[in-house]
Amino acid sequence: MEKCLMSQSCGESEAMRGSDLGQMATLLRILCADMVEHAGSGHPGMPMGMADVATTLFAKHFLFDPDHPEWVGRDRFILSSGHGSALAYALLHLVGQPAMTLDELKRLRRKGSLTPGHPEFGHTPGIECTTGPLGQGFATAVGMAISEKKLRAELGDAAAGHRIFVMAGDGCLMEGINHEAAALAGHLRLDNLVVFFDDNAISIDGPVSIASSEDVLARFAAYGWDGTAIDGHDVEAIDRAIEQAKKNARPTLIACRTQIGRGAPTKAGSAGIHGSPLGRDELAAMREALGWRLPPFAFPPAIVAQWRGVGHRGRAERQAWLGRIAEQPQSTRDRIDQIERRTPPRPAAMFRTIREQTLHAAVPKATRVSSKDVLERLVPACPWLLGGSADLSGSNGTRVDAHRDFSADDPSGNYLRYGIREHAMAAAMNGIALAGAYTPYGGTFLVFSDYCRPAIRLAALMRLRVIYVFTHDSIGLGEDGPTHQPIEHLASLRLIPGLRLFRPADAVETAECWELALDHEGPSVLALSRQDLPPLRRDLDMNRSARGGYVVIAASGKPDVTFLATGSEVHLAVEARSILARHGIEAQVVSIPCLELLDQHDPHGIDALIGPDAGLRVAIEAGSVQPWRHLVGEHGILCGIDCFGESASARELFEGFGLTAPSIAQRILAHPCFQELTP
Repeated sequence: MEKCLMSQSCGESEAMRGSDLGQMATLLRILCADMVEHAGSGHPGMPMGMADVATTLFAKHFLFDPDHPEWVGRDRFILSSGHGSALAYALLHLVGQPAMTLDELKRLRRKGSLTPGHPEFGHTPGIECTTGPLGQGFATAVGMAISEKKLRAELGDAAAGHRIFVMAGDGCLMEGINHEAAALAGHLRLDNLVVFFDDNAISIDGPVSIASSEDVLARFAAYGWDGTAIDGHDVEAIDRAIEQAKKNARPTLIACRTQIGRGAPTKAGSAGIHGSPLGRDELAAMREALGWRLPPFAFPPAIVAQWRGVGHRGRAERQAWLGRIAEQPQSTRDRIDQIERRTPPRPAAMFRTIREQTLHAAVPKATRVSSKDVLERLVPACPWLLGGSADLSGSNGTRVDAHRDFSADDPSGNYLRYGIREHAMAAAMNGIALAGAYTPYGGTFLVFSDYCRPAIRLAALMRLRVIYVFTHDSIGLGEDGPTHQPIEHLASLRLIPGLRLFRPADAVETAECWELALDHEGPSVLALSRQDLPPLRRDLDMNRSARGGYVVIAASGKPDVTFLATGSEVHLAVEARSILARHGIEAQVVSIPCLELLDQHDPHGIDALIGPDAGLRVAIEAGSVQPWRHLVGEHGILCGIDCFGESASARELFEGFGLTAPSIAQRILAHPCFQELTP
């Protein structure tokens, strides 16, 4: 059998017979059921139902070297229905992924195992994407397909040309993000994207028909996809559908009519098998019906050899690919090495030049404009930077002169028009980052970060270098009113572990925050103003934002007041300091562009920065005050907003919420510390 498989790698695509695939699928089906039973919890229904599709895909079409899961030329397999994680782990074990041992399969859903309840990128070798929140895997795969199309345009077919295969169920296709992502994929004609729809007609509550009556294939056809419906248990039909998908000029949806829990004598086809182990009696009956005499986690050697042969074929494919790469120019080989090591160049020297140029043109400007100034210089020098916006390019300042649109006709472009699709944009950026060839950034208004939040959370969980350019960061956007004025958003985003939120106060800080975001092995938010802000910084010695906060104006002696501010409110602190000086009160101003970095660099955080004798602490931010409470202490002053805004000019709003220098100074003078100074 192994001889046949090795000959298949040389081009004999029919070497794997249907009978072989059926035996391999039976092993996969029983193994997944045993894994969930051994764990005492999990989701056996989807893995058992999709075992025939998975087997045919891996045995005859999928390019993957089990020993080198980082191989640039590999295909990608995304289990968007992440609850069926047993399927992914079983596949990795059977093809011979070294880390995925039998013991790991037996530790499914156990603490510290490589087999957690849902697949986790960076935790389990061979897992391409963290999935579980339905629809996210599908939308992330769209970003992977975009990245591969661009990489092929950059390096040619010899170096690139892989495909992205996705398994998704009714849940993934019902979630709203699917509609956005599918429409984007169809518009861009991503012919390297193939989605297997597990059309088993069952959801947790019962038949899908109780909640949905849509024609899924017709919907995808309207998006510009090719589609076909097949029997998901007919390996020959599955094989033909995949072959056709590889020839299609558009993304492909293969609707696989399957039976959830296929093989279980009494539970197959029912909602009850979706998320519960089969039980000892049902498993025994399934073994009897299938003629399977072996106990759990014991396999016929001949079928195991067939599965191992799939891994051998993948290794041979990679060796052939390496031979082709060896004939490519050195620049191509260097680029591939950079992608595999996930180490884009760090443009530190460039940022010093950018800061110098920023100082020479020091005039009041919005930080969204300062961000665009940075990108004007950065994009031409960083071909690995892939920008975009959710139909707000002009407002976000994300598109610059060096950009050219990525499109179906020109996949070499370096700017993505995501359309009004924040959900899909954020998830697609995760896919671009996961693919490793490009660093994505994308823009929208800060208030619409709510639409992006599930994908942002996953980016943080996967530690992906993704940059969100969120502009119009406060009530400073003005007359659009409370629906567009972010209040709780800064505080909410700061709660996500691993996410860095940067809110720069001027053009120099904006450049510094861009540098830090590009250097961070994780996601970053740039929260940028609509309103003009005066220049604050005049020094270039170092990236002072790197510590998270710094004293921008020191007191001449021991400070009576320490202002802690971020973004546009740093300037309010500077003005309030001047007012206090007229009353004989010494104040220092601390700019804090990134609270997360401030806490990271010293266990004592703000205390280490401002010293033990900082006087009265006053925090200022045009948003929820919650993140600042621990910094100012019990007796400090919080100047912020804990209610929704309203429709008015920025000036009227700042005045109405008491966020002006005179109002802040008056609150300080009224504090018990300074009552003797008050007339």
